[in-house]
Amino acid sequence: MEVLKVSHSSAPNKVAGAIAGVLSKTDEVELQAIGAGAVNQAVKAIAIAKRFVEAKGKEIYVIPGFVEVEVGSEKRTGIKFKVVAKSTGEAVEEKEAEVNKVNEEQ
Repeated sequence: MEVLKVSHSSAPNKVAGAIAGVLSKTDEVELQAIGAGAVNQAVKAIAIAKRFVEAKGKEIYVIPGFVEVEVGSEKRTGIKFKVVAKSTGEAVEEKEAEVNKVNEEQ
């Protein structure tokens, strides 16, 4: 999976373009951000990329988590965002399956 590193000075529009570019070739990409400013830029980029990806008939889902990254000789904990793209039809089918499962359990 391709990893995009986001910093506090990253331009959200450029990161969004990179996200959309990767998602046009594959179904997932990971963003890594260390620090509040970097996380803020990553979240903005994901929101912008959502529009780009939706225009191509896909939806994106984001799975956040923690990641340990080496910065120089230091280990730092950052936030990772796994961004997954699914075709709109596939996403709708999954949502319907979830609803049916809940209805069956009741």
